[in-house]
Parts: sequence; structure tokens; C-alpha cells
Amino acid sequence: MITTKNLSKSYGDTLAVDRLTLDIPAGEVFGLLGPNGAGKTTTIRMLSALIGPTGGEATVVGYDVKTQGTDVRRNVGILTETPGMYDRLSADRNLSFFAKLYEVEDIPRQVEKYLQMLGLWERRHEEVGTFSKGMRQKLAIARALLHEPKVLYLDEPTSGLDPEASRIVREFISELRHEGRTILICTHNLNEADRLCDRVAVFSSQLLALDTPTNLRRQLFGRRVVFHLTDAQPAYQTALTDFDFVQNTEIFDNKLVVTLDDPEAKNPQLIARLVEAGAQIQFVGELRRSLEDVYLHLVNAKKEK
Repeated sequence: MITTKNLSKSYGDTLAVDRLTLDIPAGEVFGLLGPNGAGKTTTIRMLSALIGPTGGEATVVGYDVKTQGTDVRRNVGILTETPGMYDRLSADRNLSFFAKLYEVEDIPRQVEKYLQMLGLWERRHEEVGTFSKGMRQKLAIARALLHEPKVLYLDEPTSGLDPEASRIVREFISELRHEGRTILICTHNLNEADRLCDRVAVFSSQLLALDTPTNLRRQLFGRRVVFHLTDAQPAYQTALTDFDFVQNTEIFDNKLVVTLDDPEAKNPQLIARLVEAGAQIQFVGELRRSLEDVYLHLVNAKKEK
């Protein structure tokens, strides 16, 4: 659905996007993560055929962003970080105006459909200038979907929203995924990306890593099982070193932390050995690294190069 090969963009001597290669299939929610100035918004603009690349190739829904820009724009919807609306027009009239630009066939039906879906139907006759930021954000999402695009770009979709409005937007994104739309999200909210995205790319002008959040955590940090003990003794740590699948062990605060692959299969052996060594196990859990840990590790590693 979205394919790039060595996609690049320069502004004078500044290289904003450097040889980005992606392959995003239909129906995937894909996260583009990176610091301010990393080139995320520039990438979305290129993939929307709003600006041209200075190198490489990209196709969206099968259309070339360089030579078939009109077709690309017909098939994508965009939510910018600061979406503009006509404050003196009602929500209904705002969407109707943009629906005409999109050449939507049944404008009243489409406007009602998305105002209903996003909980704005009862406020449809009110001026948008009176809306809260959350309501304006939902209206902007409705605007991006009026022409039923196959691809949706969301730039910081929950930025500045209160928890309730953020939850509504997240739930709506999940609904769109079930409809089979391809969604590309740029966000600094890493917990949100972890929950919503099938895969994420950590990006800082160049692609630093790309995979599912779970796989990125495992690749960088492995899996770490925590055995909570009544009294953690060095002897218990030593008792596990005979297993060749144990990569590392640590003790702190009566917790024995073991790094290994496939704990679901290996934990019973570890538990049996610890009990045999006299350990009293209170409970067992997994020490889960966050997507933020992954992000900071990758971005800081690049800075140090």
C-alpha cells in the first residue's frame, strides 16, 4: 500500500530524510517515531504528494508520488498536527465545504456518518470556534475521512488532548484498522504507539530500527523473568548458571532477575531448580521494557556515533 525505496529530501544543505526504505501493507497501523526535526512530517508530505522528493522512489496505493500526485492525493487523508478549520462556520458547513473539494458524491450522508461516529452530531450546527481542542481534533479526523481514503496519515493525533478525548481518538483509530485502512501515525506518545501500532519505525532522518514493538524490545534487551523470593541468596543465582539458555542473572531487593529466551518453555525448569536449592518463591513475573526504553536507546546510540 505504501512503498518507499531510498526516499530522500534535502532543503539546501540540510538532509531531512535520508534514503528511507519502507514497505507498509494494506490494513497496517504503522508508527513513525522520532525526535523533533527527524523528518517525520517531511516524510508524510512526500507520501501525500504535497512536496517532491529529491531522491529515491515512493508509491502510495500503487501511484507514484512524483508523476501521479493527483491520484495519490485522492486516495489519502491527512490529519496535520495543527489542523485549520473555519471558526465562524458550523461543523456541518465545515465538512460540507471540504467534501465538495474532495468531490464527495453524497455529501450529507458522509458528513452525518462521521459526525455521528465521532460524537459530534448533536453539535453540528455550532460554530467550530466554540469547540474545545478535542472536539476540533475529532472534526479534523472526520474531514480527513470524508472521501473514504485508503490511506490515512495522522500527525500527533492526540497531542494536547485530555485523557477522555485521547481515548476516543484511539478507539476510533482501532475501528479504522478493522475496516482495512492503512494508517501511518507520527507521534511522541510512545505508550500510544505501543498500543495502536502493528509495527513502528524509529527514525531520525535515517531509519534506525523497524519491527513490532514486542520484537524491538526483545532484540535490544532480551526477555527478563523476575523471581520474587522471600530471601534472595547468591546460591540461588549460582544454581541457574548450569542452564545454557540462561543469558544473565542479577539479584536486587530479594528479586532474582534472569535473562533468557522463551521463558514460557523454560520457566518450569528454573522454578524446579530454585525450589530444589531451597528458594521460597512468592511469585514470578516478567520485567517488561517499554517502547520508550527502545526509542531512547536507539536515538541516544545514534547521537553517540
